[in-house]
Amino acid sequence: MAGPISFSTMWAQQPRFDDLAAFRRLVAQYGFDGIEVSHATGDAGLATLQSHGELPLTSLHAPTPMRRLLDGRVNADANLASVDEDERRLAVEETRRTLDVAARARLPLVVLHLGAVGDMPELVRGRNGWVFDAESRLIELVANGKTDAELIESTRDELRRRRAAGAEAAIDAARRSLRELVDIAAPQGIVLGLESRLHYHEIPHPDEALYLAAEYDVAQAGYWHDVGHCEVQARLGMIDRASWFPKLTSRTVGSHLHDVDGLLDHRAPGNGDVDWRYIAAGLPPTALRVFEIDQRQPDDKVAASIEYLKAQGVV
Repeated sequence: MAGPISFSTMWAQQPRFDDLAAFRRLVAQYGFDGIEVSHATGDAGLATLQSHGELPLTSLHAPTPMRRLLDGRVNADANLASVDEDERRLAVEETRRTLDVAARARLPLVVLHLGAVGDMPELVRGRNGWVFDAESRLIELVANGKTDAELIESTRDELRRRRAAGAEAAIDAARRSLRELVDIAAPQGIVLGLESRLHYHEIPHPDEALYLAAEYDVAQAGYWHDVGHCEVQARLGMIDRASWFPKLTSRTVGSHLHDVDGLLDHRAPGNGDVDWRYIAAGLPPTALRVFEIDQRQPDDKVAASIEYLKAQGVV
């Protein structure tokens, strides 16, 4: 598989990597070709990674650098699909800061979380982040191995209805945000990657990704496939894993590669049970491969992950 293999700074959220130069050296030793800066990386870490070192930056995950908003939230919580115009504008401005960094560094790819149906007051804290109450209950049912098919399906239906009630307005807001951001990014040669998300209320679903990207050339805005996110939604019975590829293959500009154990994503590839065959078939050779592994994964699993995905035909 041609093309660079990148590694996200998600794994760098450990005390031993307070100096991201040490993180960069280790990632280079493991055989990666570059680094993606995640939205959990602050100003100091970003500055270190932009300095001369063993590996170049391949991409930024907006909104980076991470900072606190005036209301105490991190900037990644700002919603590009909010129907509250002040909130949407805030999210656009935070993403614009990332585009400014990418333009100065001449980086070609920025990953976008394009927002969600519903803002924080409508959500509850679930196992893996902020979700609608119905999704929180569904996650608990599936994670605990419950077999009440009627209860599980009624919970899924509730979740579908809850999202559908606000989807049209949220997608329209996301479309307006995307237009504003493409108008900033495209003249700088920056491609925006619309990432598949972990939670059902988030945007985009497969057909939404096609709709939102349709007005742009793939050199302006494309699809970013997050393996773990799509896998979790499939395991919850909400979005079929086969609905992303081949439908979005021609629009795919990048990917986040990580494994899943149960409903736990961001595992090192090989430290879970994803069936990688549809990923190998669906990702075009031109799509950037970014290993997005969380900070709890052990060094030996991280070190072995490239060879594991080579054997699966993914890299």
